[in-house]
Amino acid sequence: MNAHDHTDAGRARMPADVDAPDKVLYGLTFRQLAILAVAALAFYGAWRAMHAVVPVPVLVGAAVVVGGLVFGVAVGRRDGLPLDVWLLAAVRHSRAPRALTTTDTTSRVPEWVQAPKSRVMLPAPLRLPADAIDDSGEIRLGSARAAMVAATNVNLALRTPDEQAALVDTFGRWLNSLSTPTQIVVSAQPVDLHSAARQLAQAAGELPHPALADAAADHARFLDDLAQRRDPLRRQVLIVTQTGADERGERAARRRADDTARALSGLGVATRALDGAAVTAAIAAAADPYRPPRPGGLAAPDTVITSPRPHEGRPLRRRQT
Repeated sequence: MNAHDHTDAGRARMPADVDAPDKVLYGLTFRQLAILAVAALAFYGAWRAMHAVVPVPVLVGAAVVVGGLVFGVAVGRRDGLPLDVWLLAAVRHSRAPRALTTTDTTSRVPEWVQAPKSRVMLPAPLRLPADAIDDSGEIRLGSARAAMVAATNVNLALRTPDEQAALVDTFGRWLNSLSTPTQIVVSAQPVDLHSAARQLAQAAGELPHPALADAAADHARFLDDLAQRRDPLRRQVLIVTQTGADERGERAARRRADDTARALSGLGVATRALDGAAVTAAIAAAADPYRPPRPGGLAAPDTVITSPRPHEGRPLRRRQT
């Protein structure tokens, strides 16, 4: 075995479009052929019904225009979706309610909806798949449970072929071990470099050596300038593991998350199973990634929220007579 065979050992080419539908006839899929067949039947029926009334050139011109539109819808794609699926999703989105609410909209109209004076579409009921998130990070999905694992990424292009094969093999073993629905979410989130530059500039004055202080101040200026000129982003990888139908008992999803973190640590990435506060923050950031998280966290559903007494925080003065 030569050196070339040794470096290519364990590597195989895999097409990127493994989920692409099969081509049935003339490079068209069954879905595309079905759309064209239905359109052809409609054209034939229109021809039989109107060829004695409407002039033939008019029918031919209309058939060419409409046929071109139908062919474009059948074979066209937008945003990675077939054009007919994309148009159907656009129609559903235009007809869907623009607002969701947790209140009952069937019995009474919410106070913030001006009805019936204004023609405002009534809000639809808000239905979330998750019921609650406990302190350990388990997400309750009805009868099932789920947990979340955060991981960093690894750059395969900087590894040798043997290291790439080992990493792919480790990741493949983890994928083959999955027996329940698992979701991997890779997202890019903005990074606030202004705060990091401000903290670094404040800490520069406390450094023991002037050279270190100058280097820290220069780096703070670099971060501030980078945040003004660019839109820095960071990549976040979240893995959501779910329990199976036969898994019962406390902390089953948490154990799955811990097993996932241990299995993926062999890739050389930093992994950790998220607790309740981190899971809540991750879901909130996914819903609105460009809004900074609120300080202080959220109160639990059974937490009693009280306000401080008026005299708390202020020294009491002795009353003189």
